[in-house]
Amino acid sequence: MAEYKFITEWRIDAPLTEVCDAISNCLDWPAWWKGVEKVEKLASGDANGIGSVHRFTWKGRIPYRFTFDIRMTRFVPLTLLEGQANGEVIGTGRWDFSREDNATIVRYQWHVRTNRLWMNLIAPIASPVFRWNHHQVMRQGAEGMARLLNARLESVHSATHSI
Repeated sequence: MAEYKFITEWRIDAPLTEVCDAISNCLDWPAWWKGVEKVEKLASGDANGIGSVHRFTWKGRIPYRFTFDIRMTRFVPLTLLEGQANGEVIGTGRWDFSREDNATIVRYQWHVRTNRLWMNLIAPIASPVFRWNHHQVMRQGAEGMARLLNARLESVHSATHSI
């Protein structure tokens, strides 16, 4: 399996509560995040959503779709949201939220392994394209959130760490 570790940081001139709400309400993502085609709720979890499961279908700038489930494993209001991915990718996603000056900082860490045969077979040559695609999808999310919240997107930074 090919393994990837992405870190994306959005700096947006919007209240922390609104940014956290937009990320927490993942069923609404397809309305404002271009790369998200569909989100389905499979399980509810506890009062804080721990144990809830959502199925995500994504499509980036290159012509393929992939689907995976996320089980929420950790939630600290206005601070972090973390989950385990299973399906066509396997791993961990974590959203961290903070304030700096007048901006909300959204930091997303995505550490996954691909679980599709064709992706693993072409990973040695296609990894740069997969990384580029991920960064484009994350930029679309930042831009969509800024539109949703009628806020100014100050910056988007993405990095890929070699595994």
